[in-house]
Amino acid sequence: MRPKGSLGLLEWRRFRAVELMEKGEQPKLIGRILGVSTACLYRWRRMARTATLQAKPAPGRPSRLTGRDYEDLEKLLLEGATAHGWTNNLWTAARVGEVIKRHFRVMYHPDHVSRILKERLNWTCQRPKSQRIDRDDDEIKWWVTVAFSQIIANAEARASYLLFIDEAGFMLGPTVRRTYAPCGRTPVNKVANPHSRISVIGAITVSPQRRSVSLAYRLLSNNMNFRGPTIVQFVRELHSNFSAPLTIFWDRIPIHGGTVIEEFLASASEIVVEPFPPYAPELNPADGIWRCLKNGPLANFTPPDLGVLRDTLTEELDKLRVQSHLLRSFIRFTKLPIRL
Repeated sequence: MRPKGSLGLLEWRRFRAVELMEKGEQPKLIGRILGVSTACLYRWRRMARTATLQAKPAPGRPSRLTGRDYEDLEKLLLEGATAHGWTNNLWTAARVGEVIKRHFRVMYHPDHVSRILKERLNWTCQRPKSQRIDRDDDEIKWWVTVAFSQIIANAEARASYLLFIDEAGFMLGPTVRRTYAPCGRTPVNKVANPHSRISVIGAITVSPQRRSVSLAYRLLSNNMNFRGPTIVQFVRELHSNFSAPLTIFWDRIPIHGGTVIEEFLASASEIVVEPFPPYAPELNPADGIWRCLKNGPLANFTPPDLGVLRDTLTEELDKLRVQSHLLRSFIRFTKLPIRL
C-alpha cells in the first residue's frame, strides 16, 4: 500500500534510503527507521541506478473542475451567500455544493466540497460573529479614522487621562469551554443556580503621557447591577484618585445616560464623555477584561454560591491589575489609533 504523504516527501524518503545504503548502513536498520521492507530498499536502489526513482502521482479520477474553475468558484463565494439567494452570508458545504452545481454543472458530495474548500481554496471552518442588523459600519470606520484622532488631540491638549469603562455580569453558570474526557462519556458540570450573578464595573486607564496603563474596578457590596448613581460614584472616585481631567469612553447603553449621569457631568467640567458608535463593542478595550477572564481562569468555573464567585473574581481582577502588558494588548486588539 502506498504510504501517506506528499509527493515530495515520498520522493525524499526513497532518495534518503538509497543514500544511506550507498554509505554502508545496514538495510534492516534503514528499513526499521523509514518503515519499509528490505526488499523495497533493494528495489529502490535498482530504480536509482536506472534513474527511475522519482515518485509518481497517485492514480485517481481526474478533477472535474480546472484551476480556473476554482478561481471562479472563490470569486462567486466571496460575493456572499445572499447574492446567490440565501437569507444570510454563511457558507455551508451543502450551499457551496449547490453553487458548484448551478455554475459548473458538477455535483459533489458535501464531504468532497469541504475538502475543496480546505485544500483548493484554503478556507477554514469558523464560528461567525453576531452583529446588530442596524450597525453602521461606515459610521464606525469614520469614528475610528477621523473622530477618534480629534478626541485624542483634545485630550492631550487638556493633559487628560483616558478611561475606557465597561460593565459585565458574571453568573454561577460558567462560560463552557471544551475539556478532555473518555470517548462517549460527556463531562457534566453541576451548577448551583445558573441565573445568579454578580455585576462588576471596570476601567482601563491611560495616563496623559501614555506611559502608564492600569485597571480599576468595583463590585457592589450587595452584588446588584450598576445603575446611574453607582456609576457616578465609580467615576467620582477615579477623578479624585487621579486629580486630573478625564476623557471617558463608554458604550451608548441606557445606564450611561439618564438624569443622574447628565447632572453629574454638567457639574464636572474636567470630565468629558465620548461615547463609542452604536453596536461596536469591539472598540472598547475594557471588553477585553471580561473576555480574558471568562475564557481564561474562569472558563468552566462552577462556584457553589455568589460568595465564592465574588472572592475568585476579585482575586483574578487583582492579578490582572499588575499585568500591564495584558492591559495594553486589550487596547491594541481594538486597533484604535492610539500611541502607547
